[in-house]
Amino acid sequence: MGGSEQRYGDFVVVRKSGYVAELVLDRPKAMNAVSTEMARSLAAACTALGADRDVRVTVLTSTHARAFCVGADLKERASFTDADLVRQRPTTRAAYTGVLELPMPAIAAVHGFALGGGFELALACDMIVADRTAVVGLPEVSVGVIPGGGGTQLLPRRVGAARAAELIFTARRLEAAEARDLGLVDRLVDEGDDREEALALADRIAANSPVGLRAAKRALRLGQGLDLRAGLEVEDAAWRSVAFSGDRAEGVAAFNEKRTPQWPGE
Repeated sequence: MGGSEQRYGDFVVVRKSGYVAELVLDRPKAMNAVSTEMARSLAAACTALGADRDVRVTVLTSTHARAFCVGADLKERASFTDADLVRQRPTTRAAYTGVLELPMPAIAAVHGFALGGGFELALACDMIVADRTAVVGLPEVSVGVIPGGGGTQLLPRRVGAARAAELIFTARRLEAAEARDLGLVDRLVDEGDDREEALALADRIAANSPVGLRAAKRALRLGQGLDLRAGLEVEDAAWRSVAFSGDRAEGVAAFNEKRTPQWPGE
């Protein structure tokens, strides 16, 4: 497959290379702060990616040298009436949900500041690769709100309820090494290498069955938080969805014939 690029509004770009899509936050003049327009574009891009069966992995990146994303656009918010804020809520929520509900594996490549909604976008991905400049945190209570892009639900699933509570209640920022040690990020790489490492990881993942990858993600996400018996039922349903697929037949044939699989993706 060749490469392509499509822009969604002024602030979001999707680049495709092979079976990997790069979802780019492209509002560098505002350190990728999430405005209403950017949220709308991000949701639209995620909808299109979710429907693209050729995409096996999505990597969430950004263009600003010093920030992955600093969260909500507080300058825009300052101009809102209460009614404006209520009207905006479904738009912003759709952006975060769009990333969270991508049906294929998603990897965030984080550098610089990833704060508030910016870190929530990373948390919505399945894996987070961060470079040593990364500073992450959910500081919303320090400005009178709470994490509203999934942070109160996603962070405890990563690090446990008590640790998530401490981080959210204190609103403190964590530098990259501590974030890695506490499990807030998964891989720590040298400065400037986050995007390259995330794309390399995506390429390794994309070599596997697209049907299997989507089913495995579905089982992981739907089974999380359930009791073991219920979780195993979720896993069984996901297994049944792939057991008789073309990908399964090709995978077995390729293994027996000692060759690289040519996945039909169905």
